[in-house]
Amino acid sequence: MHHAADILLTLFIVFVAAQIGGEIAQRLKLPGVVGEIAAGCVVGPSLLGWITPEQIATGTPLDVLAEIGVVLLLFAVGLETRLEDLKKVGKVAFLVGVLGVLLPFAFGGVWAHASGYDWGKSLFIAAAFVATSAGITARVLQELNALQRTESKVILGAAVIDDILAMLLLGVVVSLQGGEGFNAMHLVTTLVGAIGFIAVIGLGGARAMRWNSSWLDKPHSQHSALGIVLALCLGLAYVSTLFGLAAIIGAFLAGMIASETRQQHTLEKQVQPLLALLTPFFFVITGSKIDLQQLASGDALLTLAVVTVIAIISKLAGGFLGALSLGKRGATIVGFGMVPRGEVGVVIASLGLAAGVFSDRTYAIIVAMSLLTAMVTPPVLAVMLKRDGGGVAEPDTRG
Repeated sequence: MHHAADILLTLFIVFVAAQIGGEIAQRLKLPGVVGEIAAGCVVGPSLLGWITPEQIATGTPLDVLAEIGVVLLLFAVGLETRLEDLKKVGKVAFLVGVLGVLLPFAFGGVWAHASGYDWGKSLFIAAAFVATSAGITARVLQELNALQRTESKVILGAAVIDDILAMLLLGVVVSLQGGEGFNAMHLVTTLVGAIGFIAVIGLGGARAMRWNSSWLDKPHSQHSALGIVLALCLGLAYVSTLFGLAAIIGAFLAGMIASETRQQHTLEKQVQPLLALLTPFFFVITGSKIDLQQLASGDALLTLAVVTVIAIISKLAGGFLGALSLGKRGATIVGFGMVPRGEVGVVIASLGLAAGVFSDRTYAIIVAMSLLTAMVTPPVLAVMLKRDGGGVAEPDTRG
């Protein structure tokens, strides 16, 4: 009972911190996600210590709630994204995804090697520069009612491509650390499996649901349709991990499939209370994972500043160049939308630390870079979108 009480107290602390942080951020004209991440830094191990490292370790109740929160967030984003909309921006999204991976990987690898790491370890560090955190950008776009903009659809499409390429790069650098050599056949098999999963589920599922979704109305409960699509969300989130993809990719695909149903608008409204309860846990826990003590020196802060600038410029350049067909302003919005690393960089940094690739200090710098890009980008993105008319760039044509 005592253990259960401790868990409830921790959940209370995290949730209240998220509400306070989000409110302060919004009063300062910043996206709520910035305040929630900052709140995590405050209540986390580095400052107040109300959340301990053991409480946010993998598999703990807080970690599980955070994972469910970001899965539901991407499911909700998928609910507002139709397959036909993504097809319209497919070529641009592909360019953004590819360039948004190659440039940060190259920049990050060169910096790490110049800092004294051998090329094997440098490439591992570079992998932490690569993957965009779709959850953070999606939350900002959702808060600004901008999910129907062309730029938003490019960002979401590119995030899927980004995740596939980041997974492959991580596979390469992990194999290099273990001394097993480069296994091209394994990587090709993984790539084909990942692309096949997305194609079959995304294309086939959307078409099947568009053809006949009346069966969702057959159960008597008014929330039966929501229960069915949430089961689909959790199931596809799990299956996507079997193909080496992030769980949020499966959740996004589930939402995109559900967006083709006649109940789409009802489902959007019904899922909002779940988002309000669970998504704050993800952002607070993300903020709590930074160890500020490892950064308590001028040299560490200078290194952090350099790494963060490299991370921002390389991702912004990749997104901007890939989206130039949208015009310079649209390309800049896409570029900034791809900048946040968030939990993806944290995960890769954790793998590197466990593998002995780099020290606690380097780990803290990479984690801090990931979180700084997550905190710096949303306000910039919000200003650009508001100046450009928010979410009115493209009408919503769904019935």
